[in-house]
Amino acid sequence: MLLLLLSLLVAFTLLISSTPLVHSHYNWSPSYSSHAPSTFHSEWRPARATYYAAADPRDIVGGACGYGDLERTGYGKATAGLSTVLFHKGQICGACFEVRCVEDLRWCIPGTSIILTATNFCAPNYGFEVDGGGHCNPPNAHFVLPIEAFEKIAIWKASNMPIQYRRIKCRKEGGVRFTISGGGIFLSVLISNVAGSGDIVAAKVKGSRTGWLPMGRNWGQNWHINADLKNQPLSFEMTSGDGVTLTSYNVAPKNWNFGQTFEGKQFGS
Repeated sequence: MLLLLLSLLVAFTLLISSTPLVHSHYNWSPSYSSHAPSTFHSEWRPARATYYAAADPRDIVGGACGYGDLERTGYGKATAGLSTVLFHKGQICGACFEVRCVEDLRWCIPGTSIILTATNFCAPNYGFEVDGGGHCNPPNAHFVLPIEAFEKIAIWKASNMPIQYRRIKCRKEGGVRFTISGGGIFLSVLISNVAGSGDIVAAKVKGSRTGWLPMGRNWGQNWHINADLKNQPLSFEMTSGDGVTLTSYNVAPKNWNFGQTFEGKQFGS
């Protein structure tokens, strides 16, 4: 009898150890997970792209990431507005993508690709079907490019073009830039020109009379805090989407003013 019980116990143990674990998928969205931010991927993924005309004012207002005039802030025409499944409520702002035209030999420029920085949001239009005018409606992965960028990979007559994209590391000249705005105790900082993953997921500020103070994301890559930091040199600590933390000490001098831009260290430098 004892031998029989031992045999049953061993068999049960082997059964348990060979049974695969089952993970809960509660609150998991398959439409969004395949486009998770801060993930570099070497494989090409399918999407579509359209363009906007040179006279469109969106390059001046800077779009949903808050970068302002894209020409003046150094992003130029190598930019893109991203659909909902790619934009992630602004978390993707500053990330870089390589994009190439595929499938349509009539319009594609063979052997070409472009590097783009995410600077804007392509809002969904639920008045149209996903495949009937609602280009940026979920679950579509869609890029909206300046026509100058679009024409580097395809002929403009292509209009709504099948493409492939992949997330890559950003290369930037100079250091990370901090543009300070606000008034009184309200401090807003636009973080731009970020190399590496390009996107910032956490930010802190420190005055000479304070410890490190966590900032909240206001919108895009604009971060804010309510704190009296006037007449103090400012230091910044940022964490990028791939988990790298960068600290720049005394970036802004004691006599900084709202409306000024300062340059700190750079990721990977």
